[in-house]
Amino acid sequence: MSTVRRAALLGGLSSVLALVAVAAVAAMPGARAWAANSPGGISTYTPEPETNTPAAEATAPRGKAIIVAGRAIPPLNAPPAVKKVIAAANKIRAKPYIWGGGHARWWDAGYDCSGAVSYALHGGGLLNTPLDSTGLSRYGKKGKGSWISVYGNPSHAYMIVAGLRFDTSMTPGNGPGWSKTKRSTPGSFKVRHPRGL
Repeated sequence: MSTVRRAALLGGLSSVLALVAVAAVAAMPGARAWAANSPGGISTYTPEPETNTPAAEATAPRGKAIIVAGRAIPPLNAPPAVKKVIAAANKIRAKPYIWGGGHARWWDAGYDCSGAVSYALHGGGLLNTPLDSTGLSRYGKKGKGSWISVYGNPSHAYMIVAGLRFDTSMTPGNGPGWSKTKRSTPGSFKVRHPRGL
């Protein structure tokens, strides 16, 4: 076999292997979501490692969630949807505040108040499309819920889940987070809740 022919064969083989490698990476779980949300280049977001410590797998006393290392721990008797809302909120609790974040896509670089609440409710199977704060003021049923209460007005939204506040202000960090302290809620907030919760 001539040198030219051998070089052409190796070049073609290299191209095929490169395509197979790219296809294998693209087929990995989460690759499509990452590619859709990645601006390219080097990412500045480092996902928080999942912990398997006893505290991370703990359950809270009946009826009330607790905060351990910034994460909400659902109570043992919480309905599955409430546990899923808390788990979803925990996934984004360290993301930065970005106005409009969480509205164009569920997984985003950061979240605003209504985007964060929408993401958590979606994680619990309680919302199909992100809502702005005015939309959240009309969400679900009127009044406080027994497990989840969503507070909304034209300029802000937050929620109380199993006794903890999930909010983008008056919480640790500069984005979504959990707090044990209630915020003052003037009459301009409308209180809503998911049906049955």
